Amino acid sequence: MTGAVPGSSTAKQTGGPLRHGAFRWLLAARTVGVLGNAAAPIALAFAVLDLTGSAADLGLVVGARSVANVAVLLFGGVIADRLPRRVVLIGTSLAASITQGVVAALVLTGTAAIWSLVVLSVVNGAVAAMSLPASAAMVAETVPAAALRPANALLRLGLNGGTILGASAGAGVVAVVGPGVGLAVDAASFALAAVCYGWMRLAQTARSASSGSILSDLRDGWREFSGRRWIWIVVAQFAVLNAAFVGATTVLGPVVADHSFGRASWGLIVAAQAAGLAVGALVALRWRSQRALAIGVGLMAVTAVPVAALGLLPSLPVLLVAFGLGGIALELFSIAWDQSLQTNVPREALSRVYSYDMVGSFIAVPLGETLVGPLAQSFGTTRTLIGCALVVLLASIVAVSTRSVRGVTAGTSPPG
Repeated sequence: MTGAVPGSSTAKQTGGPLRHGAFRWLLAARTVGVLGNAAAPIALAFAVLDLTGSAADLGLVVGARSVANVAVLLFGGVIADRLPRRVVLIGTSLAASITQGVVAALVLTGTAAIWSLVVLSVVNGAVAAMSLPASAAMVAETVPAAALRPANALLRLGLNGGTILGASAGAGVVAVVGPGVGLAVDAASFALAAVCYGWMRLAQTARSASSGSILSDLRDGWREFSGRRWIWIVVAQFAVLNAAFVGATTVLGPVVADHSFGRASWGLIVAAQAAGLAVGALVALRWRSQRALAIGVGLMAVTAVPVAALGLLPSLPVLLVAFGLGGIALELFSIAWDQSLQTNVPREALSRVYSYDMVGSFIAVPLGETLVGPLAQSFGTTRTLIGCALVVLLASIVAVSTRSVRGVTAGTSPPG
C-alpha cells in the first residue's frame, strides 16, 4: 500500500534542492510569508489584552481560529489533491492577506471588538486550513526523492529564520507603535508570498483529478492514514501535546510576560524558540540516523521544559534557554516526520494524509486555548503551567514506548 515519491535519482544527480527553480520559489514564498506571520500572534495577543485585559478573551479569539482551522482541514486536503497546489497556494495567500489587512485596519482605527476579532479569526483559520496540506505536499513536487531531506531542512531553516526576524522585530514594533502595525506587516507578507507562488513553474505530473466524490476521496485518504499505525500513534501524541503546549504558550505566555519580564522580551523568547528550530534544522542537514522518527518523538518530551519554566522561573535568561532547547527538539522531530510521510505515502494521496495528520494534531488545540485561561483563574497560572508540562511529558513517553513508532526507519514503512 505504500508508495515512494517519484523521482528516485541519487543525491549526486539532484545536485541539491536549490538547483531546482520551483523549490527556490517555494522556499522564498514560505520564508516571506512567515516574516510577517511570526509577528501576528504577538500583535493579536496584545491587541486583545489592550482591549479587555482578559486571558479568557484571548483564548476565545485564538481558539476560534483553531476551531475553523480544524473544521476545514480535511476539505483543504481534498482540494489540494484535486487542484493544482500552486493555484491553491496563490488563492489562499491572497485571502489571508485580505483578512489580516481587515484585522489590522480595525486595530489601527480603534474599532476592533472581541466579536469582530473572533469572526475574522474564524475566516483566517479556514484560509490557513486550505493552504497547509497543499504547502506540505508541494515539497515532493519541487525536488526528486533523494533531495527531500535537505529540501525539508532548508525550508525549515527559512521558516525559522523568518520567525526569528519577524518575532523579534514584530515584538519591538508592538511595544513601540502598537499591535496594529504588526498585523499590517503580516498582511503585506502574505501578498508578497502570493507573488512568489505565482512565479513557480512545475513540471507536468501524472497526478490526475479524482472522478469520485469528496466523501470517497476522504475515505481513500483515511485508509492511507489509518493503515499505518505509527502515523496515528504520533498524531494522537500531538493531539494531547499541542493542546497543552499551545494553550500554555499562546494564552498564558503573554499573560506571564505582562506581569513579569515585559512584552518586548516575550518577542525575544519566541525568537529564541525559532533560533532553536534553526539549530535543529542545521543538525538535520547532516544527521542521517535510521531511527530519526523515534528519536524525534522521544525528544518532544523536552518541550515540557519551556512550559514548566514559564510557571516556575519566568525570567528572560531561563526562558531563552528553555524555549531554544524546545525548538531544537521540535525541529528534529518535524523534519523526520515530513520525510517519513513524503517517502511512504502515495503522492496522489499525500495532501489528504497531511490533512488527517493536521486535524488529529490540532483538534484539541482550541480546547487547550479556551480552557487554560479559566483554569489559570481558578487554580493559578503556575499550577496550570506545571500541569500542562506534565501532560506534554506523559504524551511523549507513551508514544515513544510503542513498537510501531520505534520500528520506523528512514525511507521505509513498517506493517500497519
